[in-house]
This record gives sequence, structure tokens and C-alpha cells, in this order.
Amino acid sequence: MRLNNIHRMALIAAALAATSMHARAGARYDFGDDQYVTFGIGTRYSYTHAERSSADGGGHVNNPNLDSARLYFGASLNKYLKATFSTEWDGTNERIRKLDMYAQLELAPEFNVWAGRFVGPSERANMAGPYYSVGGGYWPCVSSRYGCNGGIYVARDDGVAIWGNVAGGRLGYSVGAFEGRHFGIGALNRSQAHQAGLKTSDDLMYSGRLQYDFWDLETGYFSTADHLGKADILAIGAAFRHQKNGVITPLGKGDYDSYNLDFQLEKNFKGYGAFGLEAAYYDYDTDGLVRGEQGKAYSAGVSYVFEREVGWGRFQPFVHWQRFDADNRVTTKQIDFGLNYVIAEQNAMISATYSRNNVTQGGEDLDRFVLALQLQY
Repeated sequence: MRLNNIHRMALIAAALAATSMHARAGARYDFGDDQYVTFGIGTRYSYTHAERSSADGGGHVNNPNLDSARLYFGASLNKYLKATFSTEWDGTNERIRKLDMYAQLELAPEFNVWAGRFVGPSERANMAGPYYSVGGGYWPCVSSRYGCNGGIYVARDDGVAIWGNVAGGRLGYSVGAFEGRHFGIGALNRSQAHQAGLKTSDDLMYSGRLQYDFWDLETGYFSTADHLGKADILAIGAAFRHQKNGVITPLGKGDYDSYNLDFQLEKNFKGYGAFGLEAAYYDYDTDGLVRGEQGKAYSAGVSYVFEREVGWGRFQPFVHWQRFDADNRVTTKQIDFGLNYVIAEQNAMISATYSRNNVTQGGEDLDRFVLALQLQY
């Protein structure tokens, strides 16, 4: 008995986590009532053929790249106490880094508390993440800009969130308080501000999200931007972020605010396939200190996944459009035309995407073609 207990505690310590943010493949080891550990792997590899801007010398670049390699760990101590831990491959520094690490107190579907390092409440695109967006891959950072300039590590933050699903599960809510000041908008984070001799404050960043589901329910903390015909979705969401003195630059300090509205529709036509439509609006305010990250943004997307399988999987064509009108009079636009080959939902997918990006200040249309393989185990 004593050895069994030691063995169990070692497994919990090794995994440090509960079931992950999204449904995916993975291994699970049960060793008691509501006691288990889980382990999973996610990876995405791509080949990019892109046009260089004239400022970079023109021409084209060919880039095979390991975009992502993740390890997912989870554990449940009992019905209410869980935890999550995940890592990500940092290709820039050639090392594995901590991505998420948080404790979960899950008392009821209506009330849960998470504490640690994770993605705070925000828009659907950010809550779905790169593995669960319509086209797969990493969000292009044109309209959905939270954590964009600093990558996926900046999109995580240390804090606490309360969340749940009420009104028969139709109304999802989440609200949290986080450290903030490092969400990738071109301002200084706390360490950089100290190095520059600038004073910082201890004001927290507050964020929240509300979502109402009219058709099938999307319960849980995280969301998915594409159910691939597995559910009929009609949902409207709203999110906000606020941090007093959240923007620090050599020119001064100011408040950070962002607001978002998003819409998601997915309808399955039995025997034919599923149609998807999404749209979102964003408003970013840096108190006038980082005008290149202050302004309004828009996005819209259409997709259709066929029900009939061809070989191993199903085809899904999609189109996605984004626009960001910054207050420094620079407008960034991007349109993506893509085709997914869906083998096992988001656990096995091949995607081919052609993108055209335009920044009005430079006036160039830059084309890019990306072929990617996504796997999760």
C-alpha cells in the first residue's frame, strides 16, 4: 500500500495537470476514483514559399520549419482538484519552454477557479489557439493582436480566473486578474522598464468574456473556432481587457484597453457537409502611446467541410479576411485562401494556404504559400 501511494504521488508530480484545453488524442492512466494522469503530444510542421519585401531585397524565400512541438501533461487528484502543464518548442532559442502551468479547482459546471500561468479570458480566436483555428497554424496577427508581437509565450500570463456555464449551459462567462504588461504591443515589459530606469506600478490587468450559445452548447473555458461538422453552432461573444498604467514607454505611462465582439455560425447539412461563418470586431487603445497598436480591426471567414471522405479524410476549403486600421494611419490587410484535408479532426490535418498581405505604408502586396502538417496524439 505504501509503495502504491508513493507511485501515485510520483505520477501526479510528473504530470502536474488535468485534461487539456481542447479535446485531442492522448494517453490516460487511471489509478483510482477520479484519479488519473494524461499525456499528449502536438506538432505542426510547415513549408513556406514567401515573397520578400523590397526593403528586404525582394525575391522569394523558401522556409521549411518546425512551427510547434508541444507536450501536454494532465492530472486529477479527485473530482474537484486538477492541474495542467504544457511545454512548447522555442525554435528561436532552440530549447523547450514552459507554456502553461495552472491549478484547477472545478466545483461545478457553473463555477470553477484556475490559478497559474495560462491564456486569460479573451476573444474566440485567442481562446481557440493555433491548433483549433479554421485554417490551422498560427493566428496571422492582423486582427487578433493579443500576444501577437511577442508570440505564444507572451499570450500567457500569471493570474487567476473564475469561469463557468450558467443558464442551462448557454451562457459562458470568465473573468480574471493577471500581471499583464507583457502582452506584445511594442511597449516595455516590467523588466525592460526597470532596466530603463522607469517606474512601474502593481496595477493588475483585468479581463473577461461572455458568450451565449443559441444552438448546441460550447461548454468549458477554451473554445474552438471550427467544429468540423460535429456540432451546430450559433454563438455571440464579447471580451475586454483593462490595465491601469499597462502601457509603459520612454515617453510615459498610460492605460491599456481592448474590446472585442465575435460571431460564430456552423451548420451541418446531413449527407452533404457543414458550412461555417465567422466574424469579429476589435478596438485597441494604448492611451495614444503606441499608435501602431492602437486602432480598430475586423475579420471574417467562410468555410465548408464536405461530409464525404476521399481516401483518408475530408476536404475543407476556406477563405479568411482581416484588416487592422492603426491610429498611425497604417492599414494592414490580409486575405487567405486555403484547403484543409481533415483526417482526424484537429488531431491529423494537412493544410495548404495562399495568403496576400498588404501594408498601405509600404504599398506592397506580399504573397505567401504555406503547406503544413498538423498532428496531435
